[in-house]
Amino acid sequence: MRGTLSEKVSRLVFAAVQGRRLIYNSCWEDPAVDRAALDLQPDDRVLVITSAGCNALDYLLAGAGQVHAVDVNPCQNALLAFKAAAIRRLDFSSFFELFGKGRSSRARQMYHDAIRPLLPTDARQFWDGRLGYFGGKGWRDSFYYRGTFGLLARLQLANAQQLLGLRRAIHMLLEAPDIHLQEEIYRAEVRDRLWTPLTNWLCSRQVLLSLIGIPWEQRRLINEYPGGILQFSRDIVEAVFTRLPLKTNYFWRVYLQGHYDPDCCPEYLRPENYARLRGELLERLTIDTLSVTDFLERAGPAISKFVLLDHMDWMNAHDRRGLAAEWTALLARARPGARVIFRSAGLHVPYLDMLSVSYRGRQAMLGDLLQFDRSRAQELHAQDRVHMYGSFHIAQLP
Repeated sequence: MRGTLSEKVSRLVFAAVQGRRLIYNSCWEDPAVDRAALDLQPDDRVLVITSAGCNALDYLLAGAGQVHAVDVNPCQNALLAFKAAAIRRLDFSSFFELFGKGRSSRARQMYHDAIRPLLPTDARQFWDGRLGYFGGKGWRDSFYYRGTFGLLARLQLANAQQLLGLRRAIHMLLEAPDIHLQEEIYRAEVRDRLWTPLTNWLCSRQVLLSLIGIPWEQRRLINEYPGGILQFSRDIVEAVFTRLPLKTNYFWRVYLQGHYDPDCCPEYLRPENYARLRGELLERLTIDTLSVTDFLERAGPAISKFVLLDHMDWMNAHDRRGLAAEWTALLARARPGARVIFRSAGLHVPYLDMLSVSYRGRQAMLGDLLQFDRSRAQELHAQDRVHMYGSFHIAQLP
């Protein structure tokens, strides 16, 4: 293993967390952007890396004919399996207690009476000892403060509320009726108190970033950003609080308050959409604990839309041969003219251009096979409510 001691420790922490812990309790990619980029149709078969499963459900609601959720982390798939079982067996108000409010005094009863019987064995083993995630007790009193990402969100919120004295200002931001007042509150009440030496230190801690699923290789890409990772973090926060309406930004609101609001939440948490999922759409969902390559190398129908999140940043530095194998499998399984979307911590992804892949019996450079819609991608990236990535990409396959 190459690199400094800090790099080695960060990689070890990331590897330990990635396969054995629930990292994401909600998807951290804006599905409104994905919908616009993918233009989902009833004949589309979509492959998406599972994460927390929110967006797999969203693509079903958007009209995809089939959604294949694939993740190497069994804990993330266990979460989506839990959601799917709960949708099938619970009434909407009970489901919203769990995944809207993030807590329910009836969580154990609902789990054992309704949800557990529908779960596969590995998901049962995961959830049997973790129902306290929904108990609403203790310092982490919401499901959305559980998992490694939730833990860091809770730590940062406690730091902002208690050490920095921003409790009142955060409440004002959440209540702001428009972007103009929101920006005014941020600049007058938040900015100077938020960016203290302690906050700057926390934002640059390698081990903490590993805990939320950001490996060393991605942090190296972020460091190419003008001003490095600290300026990258400051620009994200400033964009979210001064240019994007918090009133409709359920990604950030859920971590600021520990729950979703009925009028500001993922689409699967709306009653009309819940009924649609429960009626027929869930039958179009599959969940597999495999690598993307292993899934694509199995026999099956052609895939027309691919949602690859940001995992290629890590593969490029850690397993470039594996990245080439993934794209070779992707090209072989893709429907002609299929579309791929992905995100990156970097502002650019030049590593794909010179990736040698096998395509139709010959070697080719991936950059020669892909057609990128850069202007549309940049337009959508600016609208992304999460705003945590350096870039967003849309690529058309041959």
